[in-house]
Amino acid sequence: MTPTQDIAQVHGIFDPTTWTLSYVVHQGAGTACAIIDAVLDYDPKSGRTRHTSADKVIDYVRSQNLRVQWILETHAHADHLSAAAYLKAQLGGKTAIGAHITGVQKVFQGIFNLEPGFKTDGSQFDHLLEADEPVPVGNLLGRTLFVPGHTPACVAYQFGDAVLVGDTLFMPDVGTARCDFPGGDAKTLYASTRKILALPPQTRLFTCHDYPPGGRPVAFETTVAEQRAKNIHVRDGITEAEFVAMRTQRDATLDMPVLILPAVQVNIRAGEMPPKEANGVAYLKIPVDGL
Repeated sequence: MTPTQDIAQVHGIFDPTTWTLSYVVHQGAGTACAIIDAVLDYDPKSGRTRHTSADKVIDYVRSQNLRVQWILETHAHADHLSAAAYLKAQLGGKTAIGAHITGVQKVFQGIFNLEPGFKTDGSQFDHLLEADEPVPVGNLLGRTLFVPGHTPACVAYQFGDAVLVGDTLFMPDVGTARCDFPGGDAKTLYASTRKILALPPQTRLFTCHDYPPGGRPVAFETTVAEQRAKNIHVRDGITEAEFVAMRTQRDATLDMPVLILPAVQVNIRAGEMPPKEANGVAYLKIPVDGL
């Protein structure tokens, strides 16, 4: 059957440790699905990994009798490790990310002085997605949106009237993502937000994180109309120059995410750990004064 544009069911699974939303997109019980931005639990004190968050995804997929077609990433996250490799081993499916991940790999290959065999061609993923490339999920036809700025390789995924926006936009009372990671750019992020906010007003937007201010409950679904009216950083009327000035000033005050160093090393490998060394143990590097 030829994939068609249709209504997507979007199920969010919240990880309270990293404030991350993972998503399962499908058309109902017994259909194909895509998993987006899955979390591998990682304890930075001990270096131990667990699968608590990812197992919640697995439980949902199995409870709905879904067939995993894609395991997608919106970018190489800096705040959590990807569970893509674990989920692929448990559920099948193809891993994919935006094609500009190769540039991110090149940058971090240098920062971490990665092993000589590390490839910067994106081949760790099963597929690299180009701008506007279709993402078929059973009879649901998705689309890849390039939305750089937070990182140069950020993408969003549109399925009918639902868009998984990654870190490009947060809930309106939180704003937008930072732009001070390697390759980030506030002017570029502003253009990406306007691209998303040019979609029809009723378009549903699903964020990758929520950092609730004022003690409000966690939320992760909004609309284009709500963002244009209320987003504290990019609502209608805020100019590019105003946004760039705000973002530059704000980013200069932010600490690096707790998990950026382990996370990026794993996430540019599609959720795999670095190769094990002679003693059978995999190691993550900490570049001193490297960021």
